[in-house]
Amino acid sequence: MKRPWNRVDLPVYSISSRSKDESNMHICTYVSAVSMEPKRMMIAIYKGTKTIELVQKNPHFVLQLLSNNQSILIKLLGQSTGLKIDKISRLMKRKLLSQWKDFNVLKDALAYMELKTINTLDAGDHIIHLCDVISFSNNVEGEPLTLNIIREKGIIRG
Repeated sequence: MKRPWNRVDLPVYSISSRSKDESNMHICTYVSAVSMEPKRMMIAIYKGTKTIELVQKNPHFVLQLLSNNQSILIKLLGQSTGLKIDKISRLMKRKLLSQWKDFNVLKDALAYMELKTINTLDAGDHIIHLCDVISFSNNVEGEPLTLNIIREKGIIRG
């Protein structure tokens, strides 16, 4: 039987972060809406990543809800580091990017949320970011990518 925290299927998101001329994308699943008014989200970002560096420099970023046909991006966005490879240039070469609110975003993501960090909390191996939702856009119809889908495909264990 799965551990209690792995029993609930969770959606898979990607963060698009930038600071000056640097940008990156990162996979995250520790995400939750935490307030209706004002609309706020909680996102836990893994320490030691290019994304956490960029979000610390510029607390304004985009959260993208991935579609179930984007599982192929997990290895690039979640199992490799932006500290060693340029994820954005690889995505550009594959013609997978567009622009939204001056951020690189994935063309086929279901939705985008423009966020701004208002507070952080060290949570162990992640930093929790409490964010205001500045704006959002539903991009395309479809079903979200979930942890169970990427487990079934053998991309992650569990």
